Amino acid sequence: MGFLSGRISYLRFRVERPAPKLFGQEQLDALNERAIGFQRTASKDGGDAGWIAGDDILDTEFELAKNIVNDALIFALRIDTLKLPPDLLRAYLRIELKALAAGNPSGLPSFRQKREAREAARERLELEAKDGRYTRRKAYPILWDRLSNTLLVASTAGSVLDKLHGLFQDTFNTSLTLCDAGQFAAQEFPSTALDKLQPSAFQPGAAVGEVAWVGDPGSGNYLGNEFLLWLWYVLDNEEDTLKLPDQSEATVMFSRTLTLECPKAVSGSESIRCEVPNRLPEARRAIQSGKLPRKAGLTILRHDLQYELTLQAENLGISGAKLPASEESDDRARLDERIDQLRQLIDVMDQLYRGFLRRRLGSDWPKELEQIKRWLQKDDRARRQAAG
Repeated sequence: MGFLSGRISYLRFRVERPAPKLFGQEQLDALNERAIGFQRTASKDGGDAGWIAGDDILDTEFELAKNIVNDALIFALRIDTLKLPPDLLRAYLRIELKALAAGNPSGLPSFRQKREAREAARERLELEAKDGRYTRRKAYPILWDRLSNTLLVASTAGSVLDKLHGLFQDTFNTSLTLCDAGQFAAQEFPSTALDKLQPSAFQPGAAVGEVAWVGDPGSGNYLGNEFLLWLWYVLDNEEDTLKLPDQSEATVMFSRTLTLECPKAVSGSESIRCEVPNRLPEARRAIQSGKLPRKAGLTILRHDLQYELTLQAENLGISGAKLPASEESDDRARLDERIDQLRQLIDVMDQLYRGFLRRRLGSDWPKELEQIKRWLQKDDRARRQAAG
């Protein structure tokens, strides 16, 4: 099921009510009441949305042993969407038009007949669709971690998240808040007025930065982009092993993929794929021209455990995360360990971002910002000489 095997992708949400003392039958019963097919959810596309237990797309048997693992409630959101095939609709329309226009002297259908033909063709197709032949079924794994009272959702699609919010509210009588870059900062540093904070200007001569893809600068989501650029700067100028706020250490490197974009929406975006993308000259030229990282692949080693992932800067979404292989032989112990490893991945990412926020929101940030600006202006040869 979803988070219990393979690579992991998720957005993280905060559950806006206290977590249960323990997950148990009460939560399973609530999921079962709104399982797919048991209580139809109205939708403009004629589809349906509901919970499934997660073994497969048709599994609605919620069980304690299966759906509750190591203080985590694991299930999935299934969305059924009616997709009438347009080519078949056109064929039925042609047949209906031919039949209606057969008695016309001109042999051509009237306006009224065209309307009737369209209605008849669609009714015929919808009648066929009742057996499910034109229904597209898609499941999105979900993990509710009781210890942190957060929800991990394996989707970033707005249409999916809209259905999730409504169904979760109806099921558990609570709302969800996305733990994006700005929300995380606001929760960790509540005394900071994010609506008064401004994006950093990394280019010489600019007093205030711009971030075109952040519609509301007061959200603080541009901090995620600044975090990736700062991390790049730290790894390039200091060491690849960082001291985290909890006094542990993590070795970090950029890996596999890097996407940069012009925050002024002028020079477009650039995607780089290679083993260590931030070491390529074109990557450095991109940030020197003012581009900011929007997505980056990272490899992280902490407590002798290695994680590989791709981080989306603004919403702190994780995709393609590879967790360490389990050494447990017992199936249940392996699942418990898997949840622990996922929590450790979340923790190390939180620690890295928290460490950046302490510097970004601290009084010494203007001084560090000037150092980053000087680093950006160095050419590759001067930078290598300084490093040597």
